[in-house]
Amino acid sequence: MTAVSPRSRDHYFADEPGVASRPEQIRLDLPDLSLTLRTDRGVFSATRVDPGTKLLLMELPPAADWPEGAVVDVGCGYGPIAVTLASRSPGRDVWAVDVNARARELTTANAADAGVAVSVFPPDQVPDELRVGLVVSNPPIRVGKAALHDLLGTWLGRLSDDGEAWLVVQKHLGADSLAAWLTDRGHRVERVRSRQGYRILRVRR
Repeated sequence: MTAVSPRSRDHYFADEPGVASRPEQIRLDLPDLSLTLRTDRGVFSATRVDPGTKLLLMELPPAADWPEGAVVDVGCGYGPIAVTLASRSPGRDVWAVDVNARARELTTANAADAGVAVSVFPPDQVPDELRVGLVVSNPPIRVGKAALHDLLGTWLGRLSDDGEAWLVVQKHLGADSLAAWLTDRGHRVERVRSRQGYRILRVRR
């Protein structure tokens, strides 16, 4: 993972946020479940569930149709995706990965509050042998193109032969150029939905 400069310490992609903690709670309401989630300053979309994240969770196929293998939320923030995935598929091996220590603490707490099991780790502590059936991510676009490509390349490289990734990216932040980059590297990319300025991309090997 690319190192974060000192000037970026207040961003959600810093390992230790440079802003003071101010905990609060927000709601995530989906057709199949509702969650109360702890959040805080210094994590992505701290004051509300990001609309792209919510759209992604609504567009995912039912858990019965997910490829076999571990499920990973890359750039988990405070865990709305990971906790939803674990709630929809109890017993599934669900991982949540983020460089941000505060985000990981919140994800751990939110999973416990919801009564689900989620393995929460920084990216450099994920076992090399982990192979993934499903990656679900609102990726950290603002970390920069080079770091983003490195991040996605790493996780797409962990997919099983029939594995896939579901990503949400804002159109004006480069969703189409990212889709083109993935296609140029041999991935099959399907635009599942375009709504509210977001693209939902399904990516397969």
